[in-house]
Amino acid sequence: MYAITIPEPGGPGALVWDEVPDPEPGEGEVLVEVVAGAVNRADILQRQGFYNPPPGASPYPGLECSGRITALGPGVTGWAVGDEVCALLSGGGYAQKVAVPAGQLLPVPEGLDVRQAAALPEVTCTVWSNVFMIAHLRPGETLLVHGGSSGIGTMAIQLGKAVGARVAVTAGTKEKLERCAELGADVLINYREQDFVAEVEKATDGAGADVILDNMGAKYLDRNVRTLAVNGRLAIIGMQGGVKGELNIGALLTKRAALSATSLRARPLAEKAAIVAAVREHVWPLVAGGHVRPVIDREIPMSDAAAAHRVVEDSGHIGKVLLIAPA
Repeated sequence: MYAITIPEPGGPGALVWDEVPDPEPGEGEVLVEVVAGAVNRADILQRQGFYNPPPGASPYPGLECSGRITALGPGVTGWAVGDEVCALLSGGGYAQKVAVPAGQLLPVPEGLDVRQAAALPEVTCTVWSNVFMIAHLRPGETLLVHGGSSGIGTMAIQLGKAVGARVAVTAGTKEKLERCAELGADVLINYREQDFVAEVEKATDGAGADVILDNMGAKYLDRNVRTLAVNGRLAIIGMQGGVKGELNIGALLTKRAALSATSLRARPLAEKAAIVAAVREHVWPLVAGGHVRPVIDREIPMSDAAAAHRVVEDSGHIGKVLLIAPA
């Protein structure tokens, strides 16, 4: 098979489409013939040499894919050769084939084709696990989503609205904010021109945000804490704004607030399987009912993954950028 390899870390040109050995499904795994993958910020960090795969994972980038099952490993039940699926991966999505633990598989949701489904696993699992399983967003609460036009952001808006929350977003252009509004965002904040602390305070009559989903990390830490409501929950899922910041513990104590920081890739298989099962139970019916849809900016041939990385690095997209594997 062919896969995107990274012989040496570097810029987008470090991604090389090359012939590699076929994977074989192990105990509890299936082999998926990949139809499409999707680009995530973590893939860019891996390409740059900053985010290596966990032990035992595929060395190739790609944290999600969709395709068809071509073989079952020992001990797999509930799946059959030919099933159309999408999958949460620890790596290997930028390839024609990938071995996937059965607990990380999801059926292609009703109403979507197999290519579109590649845009779902990472964003649905990230948003559901952080906003709902950890931060426990409830109907009537206010959710602030940083990077509202990203893949994660566009999914968080839709899921927040689906459960009856009020959603505020930050984004850097009028076009991106307009797209967020189309998805249901109630409060639109241009972070280049407005102070999100002041805007959320104004929109909530001083109460603040009950839950904040943050992809920036250090750069926004102090302002996020100031934006939280009493009993608010800050969920950090990225570090685009740096890894070290100053935390005002006094402010957290005063607000009785909670802070969590998580990633999906290195979690134990059982934890990933539990998240995937929760997504299948709670999110898949919303997708099938047309209440939640993947937002796909463009499709690019997988062999030209470098072009897709340039788009994502330049933030020149809204939603997800898909990589289409050769037939």
